[in-house]
Amino acid sequence: MTKPAIVSRDQWLAARKELLADEKLLDRQREALSAKRRALPMVRVDKAYEFAGPNGKLRLIDLFGDRSQLIIYHFMLGPDAEVGCKSCSFLADTFNGASVHLPARDIAFVVVSRAQLANIDKFKQRMGWSFTWVSSHGSDFNFDYGGSFKGDDRSATYNYVPSSWGAGEAPGASVFLRDGNDVFHTYSTYSRGLDHLIATYNYIDLTPLGRNEADLPYGMAWVKHHDSY
Repeated sequence: MTKPAIVSRDQWLAARKELLADEKLLDRQREALSAKRRALPMVRVDKAYEFAGPNGKLRLIDLFGDRSQLIIYHFMLGPDAEVGCKSCSFLADTFNGASVHLPARDIAFVVVSRAQLANIDKFKQRMGWSFTWVSSHGSDFNFDYGGSFKGDDRSATYNYVPSSWGAGEAPGASVFLRDGNDVFHTYSTYSRGLDHLIATYNYIDLTPLGRNEADLPYGMAWVKHHDSY
């Protein structure tokens, strides 16, 4: 990868100010995009979903606790899997901190996988995570919200285009709003739409060499479980 040019301090400052103007423009664009996201219409969730948690069976509305908003991360850990996806784990390493603060803004945060709860708990303990993680094993939830796929489902889509995943799991995040006893789906995002949730990448993007992934077989090929570096 090409390294930055060497310049004088005054030249660097001029270039930095030019970049700052672009950064401020992106900030305004991001704020406008967030406003459009908040203004999306929503869909009532009429289907009954059941999850397994540490204290027994849960409904979707139970995942809210006493909050009115719910963010769910679809973690790639399939029904028979014992070890979670490295890329999902890369994101999940930041979930502990975020999940402490989100309730102060009336937001519950829950991770959902189709794995058996025992396998979820074992992997969660290995990683040292404390966020809420439940199993949707036996439920259609992950299929209905784009986080799991059946091999014979010709109508399946991922990131709103026909799916090429085949049978298995995929990463995603879905958002829900509760109004009394009614639950509404407001937003889901997948693929590069999850990129801004990867806090470590935001740090890496500050550096001169950046992600430096061009020569890798795929973008996150370098990532390992944090106890494997």
